[in-house]
Amino acid sequence: MSATGHDYAITRTLDAPVQEVWAAWTDAESYGTWASAEEVVLDVRPGGAWSSVMVIPGGARVPLTGSYAAVVPNERLVMGMNVPGRDEPVLMALDLTPDGDRTKITLSQTFDRAEDRDQSEQGSNMLLDGLTRFLAAA
Repeated sequence: MSATGHDYAITRTLDAPVQEVWAAWTDAESYGTWASAEEVVLDVRPGGAWSSVMVIPGGARVPLTGSYAAVVPNERLVMGMNVPGRDEPVLMALDLTPDGDRTKITLSQTFDRAEDRDQSEQGSNMLLDGLTRFLAAA
């Protein structure tokens, strides 16, 4: 992540142990359930590819692709997302910290433009809302 630009970090504490939170992000079936995604493929290793089709409210389907830049099991994922018109993928870092039977999760990104940051931050909050519901139902 760049030290320059427009960044955000969202931190929440989830009512699930770190292993369950990690599995929710790295198991294709689990991810598809809580992230409202279909056709999920996750090759969770540095350089491994991921893809999914996000189903957004209203039913529109948005295909997404990317790769993993860093993988530290139960601690950190850095995922790149391919964006049309950009040479480099947009990176998002996910950091997990155990807190007893709970997990502190932080999602962070840096963008060149404030508008891109704001849109991504809104999407990340929606993802964390879905993850929170999924873990509560587990």
